[in-house]
Amino acid sequence: MPDTDDVLPDAGGQKASAAFRTIGELSRDTGLPQHILRYWETRFPQLKPLQRAGNRRYYRAEDVALVRRIDQYLNREGYTVRGVQQLLGSEKRAPAIPGPGEIVAQAESPMTALRAIRDMLAEALAAD
Repeated sequence: MPDTDDVLPDAGGQKASAAFRTIGELSRDTGLPQHILRYWETRFPQLKPLQRAGNRRYYRAEDVALVRRIDQYLNREGYTVRGVQQLLGSEKRAPAIPGPGEIVAQAESPMTALRAIRDMLAEALAAD
């Protein structure tokens, strides 16, 4: 059962963090004009809001977070559009580290899984 705090609006009438947002709502929340958000969709392939009938855009929570990151890089940290494209592209290519669930699923026994997790943690601590 989902956590109701993420689904229901809060007492102030604001949408919950997991709710879809229209382009107008996102524009109002971020202070960015709608045409800038549409432009970013053409420049950043990671930004793909759902589009429904009449090309209405619905931004998911991860889209909202990405818009805020792009805004941070472009308007506060001084990156260029190309610089942010490269930054986001390099994040995408970073090698994925298997999580404990994947290790357990691939392990032959629980002890093997625990040893693999222990070794992974030891490597992370040594690198720190």
